[in-house]
Amino acid sequence: MAEQSTQSIEVDAEPSRVMAVIADFPAYPEWAKAVRQTEVLDTDAEGRAKQVKLTLDAGPIKDVYTLEYDWDSDGLGVSWHLVKGQMQKAQNGRYALADLGGRTRVTYTLSVELALPMIGLLRRKAEKMVMDTALKELKKRAEG
Repeated sequence: MAEQSTQSIEVDAEPSRVMAVIADFPAYPEWAKAVRQTEVLDTDAEGRAKQVKLTLDAGPIKDVYTLEYDWDSDGLGVSWHLVKGQMQKAQNGRYALADLGGRTRVTYTLSVELALPMIGLLRRKAEKMVMDTALKELKKRAEG
């Protein structure tokens, strides 16, 4: 099992706005720089994405993979896991939102296990970079 990394950021937007950005997978290529393409493969009873195929191009890291999402009933969180991937053996993640009264604390937890072995220090550095970029891009989109 891969180690988890966790980061948080405060966003100047209501949790519902932040979650709307997270849930809008077709728009990811507009604001998530490493995401080149998304395809919603399946939705749940509420019309939210259940399975999403993503094409990622983050310089040296390129992958096409499918994630399955589980949405919290209170609208303040979503978890996911890898269904299939080329470069990844496993991925588990979660966005947890906390209402700060007009602002939102977003906590992003991620663990990735690559198909090719990678030194733990390099993997953690790559995870930190991915998470840092994702949170900053999410903040910019939700506040925009």
